[in-house]
Amino acid sequence: MVCSLCRLHATLCICALVPQLQTRTRLLLVVISREARKPSNTGQLAARCLVDSTVQIVRSGPMQAPVVHPGELPLVLFPAPHATPITEYAGSQQPIALIVPDGSWSQARALQRRGPLRHHACVTLPSLGPSEYRLRSEPQVGGLATFEAIARSLRILEGAAGEAVASAMLGVFRVMVERTLWFRGKLDDHEVTGGVPVAALANDPRGAATRAALWR
Repeated sequence: MVCSLCRLHATLCICALVPQLQTRTRLLLVVISREARKPSNTGQLAARCLVDSTVQIVRSGPMQAPVVHPGELPLVLFPAPHATPITEYAGSQQPIALIVPDGSWSQARALQRRGPLRHHACVTLPSLGPSEYRLRSEPQVGGLATFEAIARSLRILEGAAGEAVASAMLGVFRVMVERTLWFRGKLDDHEVTGGVPVAALANDPRGAATRAALWR
């Protein structure tokens, strides 16, 4: 049985660990429909951590512009050639609507170039260390999972509260990644942050082939 929200096996569910964070920056996540259905999608988990976030699923046909509230400064998190460092907005007097396209690299680039997102300024993240996402390959050197990019952006944009916000988000992200790797037989019990849940240890959800491979 799989949790419909976090998409982990029910015995590994992380839903009780997801923080509810109030931030001045408002996340507007724009997700390609094919990406939204993938168990490895991380953007939607980030949105669940942020109380005022919105998620827009993009299907075929013209894309509707994300709704930016009056007084908000819209910024698109995408490394377009004309993008500016996100650090330039760290002290913004306006609350920021952070628009994050979520899909493959080519899908995100198409959203930024051809849809209504092209009318907003783009920002990029500084290089702050490697990704902790180990569930699928990253085609871009220095690339991050969408979740990580959002958390690192908030660390910069949220001022004094930024470190606490990013740490709370990345904590649950790390548990999700490690529980998934444990389920796949890639990590031992002691390598999972916080330990493997008692229910998963009592009723091992891994398949017989995975369990057998661990003992080879």
